[in-house]
Amino acid sequence: MNISIPLLQLITIIVCNFITQIISSSSSMDTLILPLKLQTVTKPSSKLSFHHNVTLTVTLTVGSPPQTVTMVLDTGSELSWLHCKKAQNINSVFNPLASSSYSPVPCSSSICRTQTRDFTIPVSCDPKKLCHAMLSYADASSIEGNLASETFNIGSSPRPRTIFGCMDSGFSSNSEEDSKTTGLIGMNRGSLSFVSQMGLAKFSYCISGRDSSGFILFGEASFAWLGPLKYTPLVKMSQPLPYYDRVAYTVQLLGIKVSNKLLQLSKSVFVPDHTGAGQTMVDSGTQFTFLLGPVYTALRNEFAQQTKSLAPLLKDQNFVFQGAMDLCYQIPPTRRSFSDFPAVTLIFQGAEMSVSGDKLLYRVPGMRKGSDSVYCFTFGNSDLLGIEAFVIGHHHQQNVWIEFDLAKSRVGLAEVRCDLASQRLGLGP
Repeated sequence: MNISIPLLQLITIIVCNFITQIISSSSSMDTLILPLKLQTVTKPSSKLSFHHNVTLTVTLTVGSPPQTVTMVLDTGSELSWLHCKKAQNINSVFNPLASSSYSPVPCSSSICRTQTRDFTIPVSCDPKKLCHAMLSYADASSIEGNLASETFNIGSSPRPRTIFGCMDSGFSSNSEEDSKTTGLIGMNRGSLSFVSQMGLAKFSYCISGRDSSGFILFGEASFAWLGPLKYTPLVKMSQPLPYYDRVAYTVQLLGIKVSNKLLQLSKSVFVPDHTGAGQTMVDSGTQFTFLLGPVYTALRNEFAQQTKSLAPLLKDQNFVFQGAMDLCYQIPPTRRSFSDFPAVTLIFQGAEMSVSGDKLLYRVPGMRKGSDSVYCFTFGNSDLLGIEAFVIGHHHQQNVWIEFDLAKSRVGLAEVRCDLASQRLGLGP
């Protein structure tokens, strides 16, 4: 499930140089590493519409002769797509007419008829009998165009006949930010995702904090300095259910702790119901973490109770940050960190993810109460967004090595300083 359009950005993690390195390991699989850098884009606002603020983007070349494009990496989406027609305020586009390897997909193709079954909106046939796709997002943004095949160049390896969406129309709620990228790379488990088409058995990424660097790694990661990963299995659902995304990276959330106190919740609240509502997804295309109403309320109340002596709550009780986060604080300029705040630990089957320190609260851009800044708890209420799922956003994945092992159907986690990991891989300063 993709709950926000991934081209709306305030802070963008950008691949600054497309660098390929082959790292020797115990596996015969070559490893492709792409360096990332943090870049800030200013957009002050006292209230923000729902969209994530950080995106992972990669620069590569597409077509014959090659055209340079910048694409958002999104583990919550299947179809990769590019802007293929100049439109008002959209300057970053791919020109299919200039490429000899571009080929549109006809409606009669098996790709159009069978491999699009996991799209949320069924494909259609346009007047030219070409396969037409439409993608929509929770903020009412949408984009549409034709499926096509093209050569994507990843490092020194060309990937001919890669299926993608050549999108030439749509609506964006922020066209200025939308124009900064050419498209999106879908990284979920769907048959037309970039991961599936490349035949990747494994990929990892490491997102660092502010003013630092990170990377995404395709292939095997076997480094002496990387400690053992804790693995949690991907949940499989064989039958289609209306609110269940079968190609998402779904794990089983078992419980949540605030400091050392386990929230007193029935295990059944973390299990999808008969409609599929209630799955837990790891999503790089969403910034914060969102929990279904009863779980969010229990976490909110316990966190507020444990922090009542640490910082005053925002006096404006009607303020809701990004439409889903209603636990906010007034923070004086004298406070430099949140290291004394209680950690929140997400407990999965076989693994845990701890959220502590500055990852717990996020400053609301442009909003102040006197000399105080306003910070909000970085967990939100899924119910307020109309999302029938738990979503683990990338803000809480910072400084965590996250491995998506498709061959063994599991996700691995290990706490690591991602800036130091970048330096060890020869990518950092």
